[in-house]
Amino acid sequence: MSNYHEPVNELTSETRDFVRALNSLKEEIEAVDWYQQRMDTSSDKQLKKILVSERGGDFELSIGQDISIGYDGHDSDKVKLYFTESFMFRIIGPEAFTVLKPQV
Repeated sequence: MSNYHEPVNELTSETRDFVRALNSLKEEIEAVDWYQQRMDTSSDKQLKKILVSERGGDFELSIGQDISIGYDGHDSDKVKLYFTESFMFRIIGPEAFTVLKPQV
C-alpha cells in the first residue's frame, strides 16, 4: 500500500522524507496496539504480568505530546528538516513489576 496521494515521481525528496517521518510516528502509535494484543492473547500468566500489570492504574503511557518539525540546515540544493516525537512510559508504583528468577 502506498502512503503517497500524488505520483511519487512528482514529489520532492523533502516531501518523501516528511512522509517517512509521518510513517514512523504511525508505527510508534501502532506499537501500543501490538502490546495490547500480545497481552490479551498470552496464556502464560507470568509473561502477561511482564507485558503489563493487570490491576490497572500501575502505569501511564503518553505519546506525542511534543511533536515537532525543525530546521537542521541547508545548502544550495536542499533544506534539511528533522522530525521528533516523544513518548513516556511511567511506572506509578514498584508493585507493577514482576521479578523473574531462574529456577536452579
